[in-house]
Amino acid sequence: MTTEAASPRVPGTPCWVSLMVHGMATTQDFYSALFGWEFRPGPQQLGPYVRALLAGREVAGIGVLPPERQLSLAWTPYLASDDVDAATERIRACGGTVGVGPLDAERSGRMALASDPQGAVFGVWQGHTMKGAAVFGEPGTLVWNELVTRETAAAGRFYEAVFGFEAEPVAGSHRLTLCLKGRPVASIRSAADAVLRERGPHWTTYFAVSDADAAARRVVELGGRVTDAPRDSPRGRIAVVADPEGAAFTVIQRPPR
Repeated sequence: MTTEAASPRVPGTPCWVSLMVHGMATTQDFYSALFGWEFRPGPQQLGPYVRALLAGREVAGIGVLPPERQLSLAWTPYLASDDVDAATERIRACGGTVGVGPLDAERSGRMALASDPQGAVFGVWQGHTMKGAAVFGEPGTLVWNELVTRETAAAGRFYEAVFGFEAEPVAGSHRLTLCLKGRPVASIRSAADAVLRERGPHWTTYFAVSDADAAARRVVELGGRVTDAPRDSPRGRIAVVADPEGAAFTVIQRPPR
């Protein structure tokens, strides 16, 4: 898991994460209290949008869904690209769907929103003045992204073809690690049909915390909920939680180095 932002980022590297919500003010209050985020305005091409900052460094984005859009809410990872237009052509050629863009986000960069052949939504970001998150792996920041899907092998082939990932099986599990130039950057795991019936194939965002148990308790105090109680995992102690509007994410307390 990465602890520092790479500059320039290797194309394909998860570089940003964004959430679309109905209530901007209440969502900001929740994440401010949970992670210590502050906010400032971001590009407005798709409606009201703010960038979250931690200690003055950009770490995530939050936008507002149009009132008529009753979609399930989810954190969406953005994968770095040096040519969004070419990336969207590869997405289509490999069986994916481009839902938004490519379009310019003011002077910050160029972006698109797409879904893979199994329906998992992700973004593509070509940074100009804003390359992506300024820091990774510290408490309150993005540390990992995992695709939850039905067919891990098929998903691996799609992301390999579009972004150049090397998909490496994880021994003893139904999981693949996605690597770029030998460096792990994300993962894919299979899930039971019961899990996928609720949300469908989706990307899961992991945020680092200093204490997973305390973070889970704080989520509940702030009006969210815990969907998977804190437990130990090979990567550290994790809990799956959801904010007050239902957007799920994972908090992870990594073991000391």
